[in-house]
This record gives sequence, structure tokens and C-alpha cells, in this order.
Amino acid sequence: MAMSPAEEHPQKAFGWAARDTTGVLSPFNFSRRSTGPKDVGIKILYCGVCHSDLHFLKNEWGFSVYPLVPGHEIVGVVTQVGSSVRKFRVGDTVAVGCMVGGCDECDDCINKRESYCRKSILTYNDLYHDGTRTYGGYSDETVVEEHYVLGFPDGLPMAAGAPLLCAGITVYSPMKYFGLSQPGTHLGVVGLGGLGHLAVKFAKAFGVKVTVISTSPGKRKEAVEELGADAFIVSRDEEQMKAAMATMDGIIDTVSAQHSLLPLLDLLKHHGKLIMVGAPPEPLDLPIFPLLVGRKLVAGSATGGIEETQEMLYFASKHNITADVEVIPMKYINVAMERLAKGDVKYRFVIDIANTLPA
Repeated sequence: MAMSPAEEHPQKAFGWAARDTTGVLSPFNFSRRSTGPKDVGIKILYCGVCHSDLHFLKNEWGFSVYPLVPGHEIVGVVTQVGSSVRKFRVGDTVAVGCMVGGCDECDDCINKRESYCRKSILTYNDLYHDGTRTYGGYSDETVVEEHYVLGFPDGLPMAAGAPLLCAGITVYSPMKYFGLSQPGTHLGVVGLGGLGHLAVKFAKAFGVKVTVISTSPGKRKEAVEELGADAFIVSRDEEQMKAAMATMDGIIDTVSAQHSLLPLLDLLKHHGKLIMVGAPPEPLDLPIFPLLVGRKLVAGSATGGIEETQEMLYFASKHNITADVEVIPMKYINVAMERLAKGDVKYRFVIDIANTLPA
């Protein structure tokens, strides 16, 4: 007979979990493994609320397993270190992103692209090496292998820095990989939400010209005056879209809903790159002819590897890049999820775990 989540491991833990596809979260007692020789024990202080959490809670991608404790934008403090741990000490501020394990021997792991390891272990809704479920950061504590723990820079605010662990690296990594971080490059950013607003901030720090592409005319002031974008296009305005045709070197598309790709391809110069980082639940139509005649590229990008994520955190600290956040108590999470589904957040919820998650 299988053991209950509260009995699997010796270390008692507490969080909030969904039990079914309604996605409603409620208090949940479970357990964490003991801190092993290569492990770091972490008291969780803040956890960002990612749009992926909503997809997983409602099983919109088809592979959620319940009970499910979301959360992969974790900032906390080290409470224990294993005997082999060298990078961290008790009391250090640390972070954990989207993965907590992998095979550590494939080409991607060896080349520091751990997020693309075929055996990468997600921070939640996955199976760990020992066969037990992984539970995320909507909880009081966690235990993570040292290699997958990140140092959190001293000058970075913890609550506003938490979303960098997913949203931040998700836009930073493709800019670097696809050559879109070079000064003078013209980058389009589709969508001005949790991912999009950070894409604008990182791109401007790189010295890139940024045009925000949105369906919402009301976001022009936010994009240009508050975030520093160079231009703003309403994607439903045919004249604005026509005027911007063939002007962009690349586009980061952050939208997770159904939308047409053809108008975006038309904005690219020849040899331009459309990089998808949003994850719509249904397939999108991809017209091939514009790719052929313009030698244009459509690609996808997930999060970055551990080394690149650490690099991103230091870059963010140096350039004062943080997410615009609304800090919430744990008990507000179901309302926050309803608002997130409607796009009613500017731009990221972050849960104050330390002060609002009673045992």
C-alpha cells in the first residue's frame, strides 16, 4: 500500500495543494526528505505565482498529478546543509527555479543546459530520483540538491526578485541564445504581462530598441512611460502593423492564449527570429511561405540552465531589474488565480510565505 504524502519522508512540511482539476488550493500536510550529503534545506520566504501554475492546477497541459503543490519561483534562507555542500552556508539567502534535478550526464547537462535534459526533474508535479512526487514553493520549506540551488544577490529585493526565477530567465535566455541582446538590435515583445514586462526591462538594460506589441491600447503608457519601451503597437490596428512591417530583428512572443502568428512574421526583417516563450494549450497555425521567402525562424525556448540563471540574477541585481509585483497572503491565492486567469495583475503575484503560511 502506498504511503500518504505526509508519511513518505521524515521531515514534516506544510503547504497549499490542489486536489483535482478545479485547481482550488487548500491547506495540505506532506513531507520532505531529510537533508542528504549533497542537499540544501531551505525555509521558503517568498514564492512567485507563475501562469504555468494555473495551467498545472487545472491540468490544461494534460499531465498534472494530484495532490499538486505549485510554485517554482522560490526565495528563501538556508537552514541546513549536507556534509558535501560547499557553495552555501546556513543563513544564506538562496533561490530555486523550475527544476530540482536531472541526469547530470547527458549532453545538455554537461553543457550547462539542464532545463533541456530529457530527465530534468521539475520543482513540482514530477517524480524525484527516489520515486516520490516533487512539491513546489507554496509551502514552508524544501530540500534541494546543491547544484540546483542558486545564490540570491544581496542587493536584490526578495519579493520582487522571486519572479526572475521563471519569468526572468524565460525571457533572458532566448535573448542571449538567439543573439537578440546586442545593442542596437530591434526587438518586439508580444504581450505585456509577467513575462513581457521583464522582457522589456532586460532588453533595455542590454541596450536594445524595444517595441511592445499588444492587443490593449490602454497599455501604451505602461509600456513607454513606465517600462521604457521605445515604441508601442496595437496589434489589432492594421495601419500600425503595416507601418512596422519588416522593421524588427527578433520578436519574443510571451502570449499563452490563441493568436495569429502571420502578422508577427510580417514585422520581422528577412532572417528575423520569432521566439515563442508562451505556451498556448492548443496548437497555433504556422504559415510556412513567409518563412521560406524571408528565411525567417520560428523557435521555442524554455528556461535557462543553472549557470545562466545565476548569471541572470547577477545581471538583474547590477541593473536594478525586478518584477512589478503584488505581494499577497497565502489565503488569497484562490482569488489571485481567478484574477490571473483574467489577466488582472500588474504584473506578478508573489506569496509572502514566511509571514502568512501558518502551520
